[in-house]
Amino acid sequence: MSMNRRALLTVAAGAALPLAGLARESGTAAGEEVSGLLLAQTSEMMDAIASGKAAVWEKYLHPRAVTTSEDGEVLDRAKLLESLNPLPAGISGSIRVVDFRARVEGSVAVATYVSEESESYHGQKLHCRYRSTDTWVKTPRGWRVLSSQVLALREDPPAVELPEPSLAEYAGIYELTPEIRYEIRRTGASLEGQQTGRPAKSLRAEVHDVLFVPGNPRYRYVMLRDPAGKIRGFAQRREAWDIVWTRRAQVSPGSGSPPRAAPSNNSSAALSVDKRSEKKPSGQGGFFCLTPRPGWWVRLSGKRAEKCEYLVR
Repeated sequence: MSMNRRALLTVAAGAALPLAGLARESGTAAGEEVSGLLLAQTSEMMDAIASGKAAVWEKYLHPRAVTTSEDGEVLDRAKLLESLNPLPAGISGSIRVVDFRARVEGSVAVATYVSEESESYHGQKLHCRYRSTDTWVKTPRGWRVLSSQVLALREDPPAVELPEPSLAEYAGIYELTPEIRYEIRRTGASLEGQQTGRPAKSLRAEVHDVLFVPGNPRYRYVMLRDPAGKIRGFAQRREAWDIVWTRRAQVSPGSGSPPRAAPSNNSSAALSVDKRSEKKPSGQGGFFCLTPRPGWWVRLSGKRAEKCEYLVR
């Protein structure tokens, strides 16, 4: 958590973790003693935030201390101390420190822990989690924080239930390259997605036309539509960056039917599903094209096509 963020909170971290668990990380009785001391000093610093007691932080910060906040801002010691102010009206909260671990090597120690924040922001409740990693060094005046880095731990967004038409509309085959495809399938009243060579994973909707995989909150699957409102693909979005997939087929809702297909030479030759088979059908005339769905073959009627692609309904 950044200092700007922490300055809005009342912190109670002292009783977060039994000291007995620290010995396993430190490896020795002396290391356990240092770990307990670092936890106590960390708690003291946290408790000083709500009241804006910069003197506590001034005591434990190394003269050359530097911190990196959750939003990537780098603060030196002076800027860090300037950010310590009492809580403004309408804001209160608490932080519970969990999973505190320390590794002690001589005069250097690295501590990492998760801060679970519960905040009341003008009557509205917020809950966030942050992973902090602090580097302590032993000086003639005691252990001091030389550096600290904070990462905001991402959570899945709240999911909404999709109506039946949307479930059917999203199902289909999407292509990144001719060798890499992503299929969105109906699974009852929900969806799942599967990329070539990877296991299928559940898909949930954050809002209409925005999907995500539970447990992977950095990514969104944003449906892209043409001027007529038809889905033409999706953008696999990670923060500000998009990887665009192009729609190649729509799968019939709730069925095992393969998508409609068309030869890439734009021939008007009709394509029809022959049958499901783990092997190419034998004893029948015509040419066949293997679809991205395992075990499905499409029979080409008419002239042979060099390549078989998929027709969006």
